[in-house]
Amino acid sequence: MIQLTAISKIFYGEGNDFAALKNVTLNITNGEYVLITGKSGSGKSTLLNVMTGIDRVSSGRIVIGGTDITALDEAGLTKWRGIGVGIVFQFFQLIPTLSVRENILLPMDLIGKILPGQREQKALELLKMVDMEDHADKMPGILSGGEQQRIAIARALANDSQLIVADEPTGNLDSANRDIVYSLLRDLHSMGKTIIMVTHDNDQIAGATRRIIMKDGRVTDQHDLKEVVSV
Repeated sequence: MIQLTAISKIFYGEGNDFAALKNVTLNITNGEYVLITGKSGSGKSTLLNVMTGIDRVSSGRIVIGGTDITALDEAGLTKWRGIGVGIVFQFFQLIPTLSVRENILLPMDLIGKILPGQREQKALELLKMVDMEDHADKMPGILSGGEQQRIAIARALANDSQLIVADEPTGNLDSANRDIVYSLLRDLHSMGKTIIMVTHDNDQIAGATRRIIMKDGRVTDQHDLKEVVSV
């Protein structure tokens, strides 16, 4: 499903260029639940950002679901991202002036994949899936961090994307809400979604199938995860 070939990403500054990714080659197959780990500054989040087209690569090629996203212009990349990938951010990125329900509806309205007459019902179904349907008409700012992250997961599913990527989605949550988010991601994986999660947590996470370890912009190790029992 995902093929990264000789990916490099350089951030240019005045006399202070920084290579965040260095010649990374990586394959992720459909239906995997992959953890990307490593110390701060190892390139984890940058790798996720180039996979989703948030950042452009400096060199190399990324093919996802048969689409070479490195060849797309900005309009094409925006459309592909809206349909092809659901993104869960560490800091939620909900729009504070929209209700919970409206935050779920927005990606549907922008992309147009879901028919207009089906959007309200789908938004409520997604909120029910994350046990947030009773909060549909509330504003995000009055909700807890864990509740906002559950809404963000529902929003990531708004356009039925097969690929879900999460950038340290539990980094600002307490242990109880962390476990809820991990449980939701595990459920999505069991439904056939491909999950890629950047995490600072070195504990083994229930349901994950592979761990990729990064250091200094390179993949230094990767291994299958089997019989994971902790959450």
